[in-house]
Amino acid sequence: MAGWPTVRIRIDLAYDGTDFKGWARQPALRTVQGEVEAALATVLRVPEAAVTCAGRTDTGVHARGQVVHVDVADDAVTASAGRSEDPPLAALHRRLNGVLPPDIRVRRVAEAPAGFDARFSATWRRYAYRVADGVVDPLVRNHVLAWPRPLDLDAMNAGAASLVGEHDFASFCKKREGATTVRALLDLHWEREGDLAVATVRADAFCHNMVRSLMGCLLTIGEGRRPPTWAAEVLAAAVRDPSVTVVPPHGLTLEEVGYPADAELAARADATRRLRVPGEEPADG
Repeated sequence: MAGWPTVRIRIDLAYDGTDFKGWARQPALRTVQGEVEAALATVLRVPEAAVTCAGRTDTGVHARGQVVHVDVADDAVTASAGRSEDPPLAALHRRLNGVLPPDIRVRRVAEAPAGFDARFSATWRRYAYRVADGVVDPLVRNHVLAWPRPLDLDAMNAGAASLVGEHDFASFCKKREGATTVRALLDLHWEREGDLAVATVRADAFCHNMVRSLMGCLLTIGEGRRPPTWAAEVLAAAVRDPSVTVVPPHGLTLEEVGYPADAELAARADATRRLRVPGEEPADG
């Protein structure tokens, strides 16, 4: 009820994106946001519980480290614990996982520190993209991209190095009217993990299709169809390049979201709001 004391809760989530139509709530479609908000409303016994996430993920994209916040009446959290001997937030954690479908798991529930905003307080988002350029283990087929040719990771890392830094990534983004495509790409590199080639991608935020377009560019280099210098050439053009493939979403996972020290959360959120166009939300790509 308006005017009642509220508490902001931080919730850390993991989910398998295979059977979701992305993060964002959509009428008549199964989405991660829709499932999480419905579970919160059920457990807290409230009409609705709107959550804000650190970064929206597209259809088929997974997460191990998604972060959301929700503002709820303080007494609703306490009341939802019922007769449980657990502290209210521990009870909320347990009951959410009892209500949510098995392809979403709550990893942590905590009262958010002052100034915390899951979206605007974040300083970076880290994704991993996993590729099998040999025989694909059928048990991981929904989380790993099968690539038909061997990949040269040295060439891919040479191309990736030219993309790191603050640039206009218009060549790798699906442009949105009035939205900036300037991003600070903090890390982009490939390494072998067993039979897989795994890319680590970390930036202050990502515009739409950016991660999967970066992967498409580097995979083209990795199989030898383009030289490593092609990545810098695409970036410098600053216009969407149709020769850059947007790779499938199922190889992509949101691994972690970074935040500053508690004392800096509010300032970070204010600074991010000034930089971002209203309504623009960090997305995976």
